Amino acid sequence: MLGSAVQNIIALSDSVFLYHLSEADFAAIGFVGVFYLIIAAIGFGFSKGGQILIARRVGEQKYTEVGRTFYAMLYFELALAVVMFLFMYFGAYYFFSLFVNSDVIFYKSLEYLDYRSWGVFFSYAGVAIIALYTGVARPLFIVVDTLILAVVNIILNYGLIFGQWGLPEMGIAGAGLASTIAEVIAFIVFVIYVLFDKPSRKYNLFKFPKIDVPLIKAQLKIGTPIVAQAVVGLGSWFVFFGIVENLGERPLAITNLVRMVYLVLSIPCWGFSSGINTIVSNFIGAKRRDAVLPIIWKTAKICWLTTMLITLPVVLFPEYLLYPLLGGEDMSLIIDAKPTLRVLMGILFLFSFGGVYFNGLAGAGATAYGLKMQIACAIFYLVYIYFVVEYTDGGLEWAWASEIFYWLAMLLMSVWYLRSKKWYDLKV
Repeated sequence: MLGSAVQNIIALSDSVFLYHLSEADFAAIGFVGVFYLIIAAIGFGFSKGGQILIARRVGEQKYTEVGRTFYAMLYFELALAVVMFLFMYFGAYYFFSLFVNSDVIFYKSLEYLDYRSWGVFFSYAGVAIIALYTGVARPLFIVVDTLILAVVNIILNYGLIFGQWGLPEMGIAGAGLASTIAEVIAFIVFVIYVLFDKPSRKYNLFKFPKIDVPLIKAQLKIGTPIVAQAVVGLGSWFVFFGIVENLGERPLAITNLVRMVYLVLSIPCWGFSSGINTIVSNFIGAKRRDAVLPIIWKTAKICWLTTMLITLPVVLFPEYLLYPLLGGEDMSLIIDAKPTLRVLMGILFLFSFGGVYFNGLAGAGATAYGLKMQIACAIFYLVYIYFVVEYTDGGLEWAWASEIFYWLAMLLMSVWYLRSKKWYDLKV
């Protein structure tokens, strides 16, 4: 869960501190934060291709192929990081101008990204290592490293945003710099762990192979639809924020608050969804296809139970449970967000099942079908949001309800495909 939620944790930390700085900064981080989540999801999605192949090789007991698969993934991630950095550094101004009307939100977003964009190199290399250890089913140190990243990010956020401990007072730019430094430190710690990790030596991790173009293509074949799914999914969310921004800074701030809570409460969903990728691919590699559907169902039930246990208290008593993070003299933002938070409970109910089943498709190699599903659902999602915001008085609650319809459709289509057994003949 924690390994899958690295960017969620960073986004949460940035949002909490900027909430206490000003409502404008809080609204801006909601917008630019979703944008950077898309950038991070692209690297994470491509790493999924490597993770699925690694899990398949472990299931087949072809351990020496693991290292070669890992380096093919790492080489591509680093090349992709260069492209993403150049886009953010030189193209963000023109890209944001297409979506943002408020000058305050626009320039604060660019200010954050000036520092945050440098972290993409360490973020992409880091997800490659996370994919390796998830693929071989040894994720324990991912937890440790994620906690290190979170602690460093929190400390630096406090120092750089507010100018504490002799550090410069940088505001939203400080949040971008703090997050980048935290990713650098977490990456260095993980590399040190890999160097001293004896069990991983059977995977030939210390032999640097040449660039294996066919192997990279094999990973891209699996990973590209996953990336496209992430871009379509989070891109829809980005457009959603752009539409809500037209309503004013206050609705955007409320939406960012709900998004922040969503990021935290969805951590079990992302974690179990990532885990099912590995389990399904491993089972297929071990020629146990009949066990795939039962393990997906069991995982979905555990995911739902875990998610609901943490969701219900937050949705029912947000004034008390969010107060330690967002407490202050003015609690009106939390009060105004309560109706939307109740909608969030329905979203997470369906996400718990839909996310696991949808990622079960990816583990089985049916990523092309998954992409078609997500494009269809995203088109409906965006049309619905635009209609609700522009032509009705439904407000944020009905706009957020689009997520309920989205995950319901994703769940039904995923279950149908998995039960059809069309994935039995897919080769990875």
